[in-house]
Amino acid sequence: MLDREGYRPNVGIILVNTRNEVFWGKRIREHSWQFPQGGIKHGETPEQAM
Repeated sequence: MLDREGYRPNVGIILVNTRNEVFWGKRIREHSWQFPQGGIKHGETPEQAM
């Protein structure tokens, strides 16, 4: 659900393995990378959204 400014609750996560390698996801149809993230549904906790 968007607020009046056009934003929605969101969660992001940084994944690091035991070799200290960080996971970055390549965006589809874009030339950029990002950490996993997404919106939080109504009634969902940030932990559940991860």
